[in-house]
Amino acid sequence: MSRELLTIINHPLLEHKMAIIRNKLTDTKTFRENLNEIGSLVTYEITRDLETKPVIVETPIASTTCQMLAKEVVIVPILRAGLGMVDGIHTVIPTAKIGHIGLWRDETTLTPHEYYLKLPPFIDQATVLIVDPMLATGGSANAAIDQVKKRGAKDIRFVGLVGAPEGVKAIHDKHPDVHIYLVKLDSHLNEIGYIVPGLGDCGDRLFGTK
Repeated sequence: MSRELLTIINHPLLEHKMAIIRNKLTDTKTFRENLNEIGSLVTYEITRDLETKPVIVETPIASTTCQMLAKEVVIVPILRAGLGMVDGIHTVIPTAKIGHIGLWRDETTLTPHEYYLKLPPFIDQATVLIVDPMLATGGSANAAIDQVKKRGAKDIRFVGLVGAPEGVKAIHDKHPDVHIYLVKLDSHLNEIGYIVPGLGDCGDRLFGTK
């Protein structure tokens, strides 16, 4: 598997929070809070190479040249679980616009099916962050990338939490131009498509539905 467009984000605070959300005994409130905080922490790494442009700013003392973002940023969570990281990312980039894509996975075939899509009209000119905490088979991620590419997006980054090698390979095979950011690359997928050791069903744990 090519690792040129795969970044594993390492930080002691991320390690600590990962231990909390992996724990099956962690309650919904604590799970949600830590997932949100992880969203904020990873934002510094996933935006490290964003383009900037020079602007003239008047300080209380004199004029000076500063740098500001050159392009809009669009956050596109894959529903439901992707919502858990959006607020954390948006806190760091409050000017970012937010689109949504709804996908459900057939538990027998593991095939994703789209049921909702709403994106800003200028997505072709933006840096697009596709957000989903779990990168398992890669089917949902590839479907989401397909949709934003159909609308002209070129600068696309997948932002996840835990991934499996199978999912990373699936994105790299179909969309070799998309950079993948993860906190952890786990061992493998089990027979029903769950990441091992993973953290279970992120959507259910986030919203308390199981």
